[in-house]
Amino acid sequence: MIGDTQTLSGMVSEVDAPSKDMIISQDEDLKKLEEDFKKLQDQTQELIHERTHMESEVRSLKKRANRLDEEVRSLKSPPLIVGHLEDILDQERGIVRSSNGTVFQVALNQRLSSDVLKPGVRVALNQDTLAVIEVLHDAWDPMVSGAEMIERPTLDYDSVAGLEEQKQSVREAIELPLKSPELFKKVGVEPPKGILLVGPPGCGKTLLAKAVANHTEATFIRMVGSELAQKYIGEGGRMVRELFSLAKEKAPSIIFLDEIDAIGAKRLDGSTSGDREVQRTLMQLLAELDGFDALENVKIIAATNRPDILDEALLRPGRFDRIIEIPIPDDAGRKAILKLNIDKMSTRKIQLKQIVEKTDGFSGAEIKATCVEAGMIAIRQGRGYITQNDFTDSIKRINLKKIKGGLKDNPDTIYN
Repeated sequence: MIGDTQTLSGMVSEVDAPSKDMIISQDEDLKKLEEDFKKLQDQTQELIHERTHMESEVRSLKKRANRLDEEVRSLKSPPLIVGHLEDILDQERGIVRSSNGTVFQVALNQRLSSDVLKPGVRVALNQDTLAVIEVLHDAWDPMVSGAEMIERPTLDYDSVAGLEEQKQSVREAIELPLKSPELFKKVGVEPPKGILLVGPPGCGKTLLAKAVANHTEATFIRMVGSELAQKYIGEGGRMVRELFSLAKEKAPSIIFLDEIDAIGAKRLDGSTSGDREVQRTLMQLLAELDGFDALENVKIIAATNRPDILDEALLRPGRFDRIIEIPIPDDAGRKAILKLNIDKMSTRKIQLKQIVEKTDGFSGAEIKATCVEAGMIAIRQGRGYITQNDFTDSIKRINLKKIKGGLKDNPDTIYN
């Protein structure tokens, strides 16, 4: 009996005590579970990170969608008319001038501050009611702002052959007041406000203006007179105001008005509406010239090949203080121009004196065209150099073009 009890007790002990293999297996399972749990934790963190990133992208896309919706609504909205606020009658009403020059009494936007809503500012008007919607920031007309030459011209006075007396006059009237204004204060005289260059086409008026711009630190603003002759009432005058305003802001500066006869012609009684608008532009130009302070660092250079049609009011002293004639070059001038061009060319046995004699009556531009045409003749014949015969043929061709173009007579007769 006792033996059976011991046997049973041994069997229970064997059942209760786990085997060594079972313990090892349980440890491995636990370790695997821990590894799986860690992997799940890492995956959870990655999913949380991805979710955060996607939520951020969703917010960004919503903002972009809202902006696009605003742009679509803006594109669908009717266009606004640009005008100028002339006067403020009271808190609710004002006088505006639209872009076509018409004047209206309109309602003012009550949300606009009185600090920005002042006479003279540019405003946007509702197309239907012409009510003032918003105040526009100051901006130059694209044609005016585009007239400013960012890169300084590379031409210097040596590139303008001949015209020694004219170059000296231009330097005294334009360059000297900008570089040494104290000299005029010391002597007690006012420097010239501007100069007018007159002469036939192609004689160096524009070249001379570019040479001045190269020799000064001033901002060079070039505008052709025809660009100021606008179709709508008041537009030409507005551009003139903006042109001089830009010059004052960019001072020291030089305004070069080429072909000023486009807006400076004599005023006539029996004129059309277009002529009257040009006359209004001229009046604004005269007002700007008279309004200049003599010591301001803004100078005017105007050029024309038709001084006979200019209005007398434009020519009086105090507006254009010097009228400088740029004539057809004489023998010495033609020689200097020819030498300036021929020195850059590959030539053989050139008789400069004969070319000077045969180009009598040629302008500077025609002399340069003669040199270019001589080079083209040499190229057509397969030569790498230019001969005297090339220049002879070239002069004949230029003369033929002058005759066909109605310039058989001396082109500078109107300047005599």
